[in-house]
Amino acid sequence: MAIYLPGNIAEEQLALDELTPREIVGELDKYVVGQKDAKRAVAIALRNRMRRQKLAPDLAEEIIPKNIIMIGPTGVGKTEIARRLAKLTNSPFLKVEASKFTEVGYVGRDVESMIRDLVEIAIDMVREEKLEDISDKAELNAEERLLDILLPTSPAPKPADTTSGGVVLDGSNSVTESHSRTRDKLRQQLREGKLDERMVEIETREKSFPAFEIISNQGVEEMDINVKDMLPSIFGQRSKKRKMKVSEAFEYLIQEEEQRLIDMDQVTRVAIDRVENSGIIFLDEIDKIAGRESGHGPDVSREGVQRDILPIVEGTTVNTRYGMVRTDHILFIAAGAFHVSKPSDLIPELQGRFPIRVELQSLTMEDFIRILTEPKSSLVKQYTALLETEGVKLEFTREALDEVARFAFRVNEGTENIGARRLHTIMERVLDEISFNASDKKGEHITVDGDYVRKMLTDIVKDQDLSRYIL
Repeated sequence: MAIYLPGNIAEEQLALDELTPREIVGELDKYVVGQKDAKRAVAIALRNRMRRQKLAPDLAEEIIPKNIIMIGPTGVGKTEIARRLAKLTNSPFLKVEASKFTEVGYVGRDVESMIRDLVEIAIDMVREEKLEDISDKAELNAEERLLDILLPTSPAPKPADTTSGGVVLDGSNSVTESHSRTRDKLRQQLREGKLDERMVEIETREKSFPAFEIISNQGVEEMDINVKDMLPSIFGQRSKKRKMKVSEAFEYLIQEEEQRLIDMDQVTRVAIDRVENSGIIFLDEIDKIAGRESGHGPDVSREGVQRDILPIVEGTTVNTRYGMVRTDHILFIAAGAFHVSKPSDLIPELQGRFPIRVELQSLTMEDFIRILTEPKSSLVKQYTALLETEGVKLEFTREALDEVARFAFRVNEGTENIGARRLHTIMERVLDEISFNASDKKGEHITVDGDYVRKMLTDIVKDQDLSRYIL
């Protein structure tokens, strides 16, 4: 089965199951600088997932994904690698902080909620894909319904009059032809937008329901019912007539037709299958729940959270409002800085479920320069495009980029190391004046050089206390 990469037509020619690990790393290189070891690990995990799909079902069932732990400081690309991998494979992807979960019996989120959230994401993904398939048909149906409102069907013609010497006098054909011509004219005017401001009356469904209260010791997210879907069946859907402009009515009718044309049962089946076979969950801050029990204090439930996460990672069946979902073949990528704790502080059972460990390196000055310029949506490209909307042509000299990278590196060394995120702060500070006055500089060509960067940053970087607050 060929799965095609999302993106433009040129990119779509390459089927995902033909990508080698080296090519997968090449795709990730377009967005993330450096970190070859981490890219190799996720590329192999992805390739193994493709290999598994080509095996006999009984053997494929036995092969579990090799989950990964990424170890490295913040801002070096852990999340971005996982996110880009999911986008590359068009897989349902969920990023969740392990520290937000608490042990059963404590107040907090249930660990199974991550699977429910992933299913919701998959449902939205598949639904969007189906919407693209039926969008043209939905638009045509909505157009016909709107024309019916603008030009109601003419009354049925009277029976033919045969009293005039046996000659049939039937005006029905001419009436029908006239109605058809008028409808075609209206259709043309509608497509040209000439009727957008005309007011029409259409029947809309009300979304308000009687107030009632659910008493439960579970959160609504953990209940196996969908209140939103349940209410209309209990109370029925009331409708009322509303007046609105033709342009608004057209949009409303398109949405109604889309809802009618999409088979949600099929969407649900495809989404659950996609979650079970290609879902990716990124467990961030895994180091925050590492560590054994101290027996008291706020960390008392760390090991309890690990034990609750364990069955999800090992493979279990989670009850969602769309049906039962197996987690056996979901790929889990955990990440953490591990400044205080280390992976061996996790409980042995959980360690065993993350057999691949990769360490991400802190970013160097050269990495910062590459981050500024090389990725498809690099910071320089982003800021240049933003100011182009104001008619301002922005250009960075090589010396300016070197200075931005140098300042980012120095501030990271002198204060907290937040990796590439420091570049966002530095760039905002450098371009503060230009961005503020851009609307008054339409048509100008602005060059940011090394002197300008130094002028904007030197005083702040010199004052350590000030730089802690500003940079």
